[in-house]
Amino acid sequence: MTNMSIVRFACGSSPRLCRSRTSFMVKSTCQYSATAVEEKANEQSSKYDLVVIGGGSGGLACAKEAAHLGAKVAVLDYVTPSPRGSKWGLGGTCVNVGCIPKKLMHHAALLGEAVHDARAYGWVLPEKAKVMHNWEVLRNAVQDHIKSVNWVTRVELRNKTIDYINGRGYFHSSHVVNAVLNNGKERSLNAEKVLIAVGGRPRYPDIPGALEHCITSDDIFSLARPPGRTLIVGAGYIGLECAGFLNGLGYDATVMVRSVPLRGFDQQIAQLLCGEMEERGVKFLHKCIPTRVEKLENGQLKVTWSNVKDSSLQSDVFDTVLFAVGRRALTKELAVTTAGVHTEKESGKIRTDNEQTNIPHIFAVGDVLHEKPELTPVAIQAGKLLAHRLFNGGSEVMDYHNVATTVFTPLEYGTVGFSEERAVELFGEDKLEVYHAFYKPTEFSVPQRNASRCYIKVICEREKPHKVLGMHFVGPQAGEVIQGFAAAMKCGLTMDLLKTTVGIHPTTAEEFTRVFVTKRSGLDPTPQSCCS
Repeated sequence: MTNMSIVRFACGSSPRLCRSRTSFMVKSTCQYSATAVEEKANEQSSKYDLVVIGGGSGGLACAKEAAHLGAKVAVLDYVTPSPRGSKWGLGGTCVNVGCIPKKLMHHAALLGEAVHDARAYGWVLPEKAKVMHNWEVLRNAVQDHIKSVNWVTRVELRNKTIDYINGRGYFHSSHVVNAVLNNGKERSLNAEKVLIAVGGRPRYPDIPGALEHCITSDDIFSLARPPGRTLIVGAGYIGLECAGFLNGLGYDATVMVRSVPLRGFDQQIAQLLCGEMEERGVKFLHKCIPTRVEKLENGQLKVTWSNVKDSSLQSDVFDTVLFAVGRRALTKELAVTTAGVHTEKESGKIRTDNEQTNIPHIFAVGDVLHEKPELTPVAIQAGKLLAHRLFNGGSEVMDYHNVATTVFTPLEYGTVGFSEERAVELFGEDKLEVYHAFYKPTEFSVPQRNASRCYIKVICEREKPHKVLGMHFVGPQAGEVIQGFAAAMKCGLTMDLLKTTVGIHPTTAEEFTRVFVTKRSGLDPTPQSCCS
């Protein structure tokens, strides 16, 4: 029997023939064969119909829907700690450092207002008792809720037999995605199709002390200590929302505005919101940009800023400085150029055609997309529809028009459709009719709360049947109010239909059905009575 015969036979069934040098050959070859089989099995197990890079709302929605349709799916998710060391679990920005904790802290601030209103409604509270807030209790409650959502999300992936890999993904080639695991090792995944759903992270300005001493929305919801006197740099919706709930919780809040607040939103509404916040105690530094942040011996932060108009310098001291100056897409970290995917030079975001990139088998959803709404429900809907087109022969595509959203400032702002400025730009002022009205919520009456900025606006075409182009609502529960009207706009809502809709009385939503004053008329839009 030759050595080769011994090898073949020994690998099959008879270890007794393994002797001395021959034995070594047999064992080595058996091990090699076993390793080859294992490698082949690993190679097979690393082949996927869809690899999703990013465990946020859009990526998870697409992954779960694809798995339900029979696709073999892997999800890669890894959170690089913020400069301050904050990190979190599966679920993306919305669950961990966005919509969910923001809404909970906003609600906490509203509860503080409700406590003060309660006396007027007959609730007996100690007259001299000072209502105080405990940051640690709120932070722990918020974080506990987030962790429960993280856990449920992981269980869902397991139940749907989706391979979840806690690793930082990047493109090795257009069909191969590598995952850098926590132990430093790498795992390669072969993908027939790839979905980029990595979202973005907050930007820091390039000034001394910003990275070393300041925080962003990545950090505020898990901040170990009470924020104290806080400077919020940036007046987009994130900055205003953070300033609003911090002020509502009893902390001194200042907002630094470089140009205009709520850029991209209706500017009349933006001014109303800022006026309301100022009246509640939030301070605004207009036309200013920070130039330096220094940490003092007592731990406080000295911020120096420049006035845009005259370049004069000013400074003040704060306990916390929070930057809300925009977000950057995480495409550079993915090495998307290795796969041939094109990105925007300035933002790093990706242009797509129905979520398809310039590489036919690579797709993208969510905040990583260029000039698309950065909203969780948008990413979820786009992800689900994409899964059906890829694995179920579907044809329906995402409609990014008339997507409703709400800014959760102390007085909330719900909107759907065009701002007045954008409508004028697209259609011309002469072709538009703008209906508007101030109103007073019934629940504001007893505690005598200021209702001077509760306001609605409906923008429509001037020609019959007056198609509605935009709706804006400022007041309590704005998100709940605007949601239904968003559905109506998707169905082609006209002003004629809106006027014939019977409202529910007394509600704030009914104000839309009663509006009759146009800006063109010059009539007073303030209410005369609760039923006027």
